[in-house]
Amino acid sequence: MERRDEELLQQHLNDDPELRAAYEEHLQCKNKLQEYRSKHYLTLEEEMEEKRIHKLKLASKDRMMAILSRYQGRSSAAGAAK
Repeated sequence: MERRDEELLQQHLNDDPELRAAYEEHLQCKNKLQEYRSKHYLTLEEEMEEKRIHKLKLASKDRMMAILSRYQGRSSAAGAAK
């Protein structure tokens, strides 16, 4: 995520419940993946769960980026109107 995306995220995180939910899901998935990656050996079930969580993490990031792109469009339109 680029710096301006991170700034935009922090700016709207408290005001946008959809953005907040996607962000929290992303963090939960990230933390769970770190747990799996810290293990030396994963069972077949854990490997499958790790892949599922990785997909969820990517999906939540896609949702966050889609929401942020709407805000970027608004700020670009506001800047053009000046």
